[in-house]
Amino acid sequence: MTQRHPPKAENAMVLFSGGQDSATCLAWALDRFDRVETIGFDYGQRHAVELTCRAKVRAGLAALNPGWAERLGDDHLVDAGVLKGLGETAMTHEVAIETSEAGLPSTFVPGRNLLFLTLAGALAVRRGISVLVGGMCETDYSGYPDCRNDTIEAQAETLRLGLDKPMRIETPLMYVDKAGTWAMADDLGGKPLVDLIVEETHTCYLGDRAHRHDWGYGCGTCPACELRKAGWERWRAAQ
Repeated sequence: MTQRHPPKAENAMVLFSGGQDSATCLAWALDRFDRVETIGFDYGQRHAVELTCRAKVRAGLAALNPGWAERLGDDHLVDAGVLKGLGETAMTHEVAIETSEAGLPSTFVPGRNLLFLTLAGALAVRRGISVLVGGMCETDYSGYPDCRNDTIEAQAETLRLGLDKPMRIETPLMYVDKAGTWAMADDLGGKPLVDLIVEETHTCYLGDRAHRHDWGYGCGTCPACELRKAGWERWRAAQ
């Protein structure tokens, strides 16, 4: 597999959970930057199995493309358990997944992406990295306010000011629906990358690795599974 884009003379850090979106973003970054490191966060999530998927996905991406293997740098896992201690959510506690009176799903963890980007930025400046890459999306998503482009742009400006260093945040999926995310993976790495994402990534909020579907592992009924399944079906139907 050849390089599709001449790599930019920049280093990037990808917020890499082990899920479909962040795996696609990691492939996207490896196709574009000189050096790419990854950062993940343990925040007491119910689907902590995603953290165990990260190493296999990284290894799988490196095996797909020699250029990607050369550019793939260090991985970092950060303890962000403070988020769980701030209050119950369906993402961190055994509570029902439902919509609140405010219209937000109970899986919303207030401040999660803001904290993740702050921690990633703090590490990035120490590593000589000026670009953060995240899988935030406001197209096919659960309505989380910290996934919106306005939020990400404001956070990027906050990081630039607060760190007094050049820093930007790239969100390649911001205006891409889940069908488009599958298509992007296919465009970046063909069937081998799609197969890797199906088999090795994890998105299900309930951490279900017992049930294997055409689109990957999961309960099939939580919001994350529904989005992933619907996107897969739309992408496949369009082929």
